[in-house]
Amino acid sequence: MTPAQIIFLITAIVTLGSALMVVTTRNMVHAALWLILSLLGVSVTFVLLEAGFLAVVQVVIYIGAIAILMIFAIMLTRGISEKEGPQINRNWPWALLISLAIFAGLAWMLSSWSGLSTQIIPLDSRVDTISQLGQALVSPNHYLIPFEVASVMLLAALIGAVIIAWDGK
Repeated sequence: MTPAQIIFLITAIVTLGSALMVVTTRNMVHAALWLILSLLGVSVTFVLLEAGFLAVVQVVIYIGAIAILMIFAIMLTRGISEKEGPQINRNWPWALLISLAIFAGLAWMLSSWSGLSTQIIPLDSRVDTISQLGQALVSPNHYLIPFEVASVMLLAALIGAVIIAWDGK
């Protein structure tokens, strides 16, 4: 095995393990921290795929903004959301069964897909995909409006969390 393959296997195990911890831990702050580790593993995978721009975007946007905003919202609304009694739905075995069936179906579908065994054709060095992506992100005809809408929604969620947590003193 090459060093890149070993790094990929370690990263995949850490990413999948932390993703499992996100959905199984009872403490919401700990779940958010496991989510940060999982997103960091995805960023390392992007580095291994030589997609440095996507790795940096993963760290800056998802770890640096979204996950920290989630932790902030959890801490603001902590006292409000604490319920008495069990926090687990009694139908969790059904959810586990359906999740395993979907995973098995996806694994079967991917194992029969011919695209897994094909070699990646290197891009032409004359094509500047990063500048094309940058143009698409700031162009009003492409992705500018969805990014602005998402930022307004995140701001509204943050303001809502502050209003809910406000003591009025």
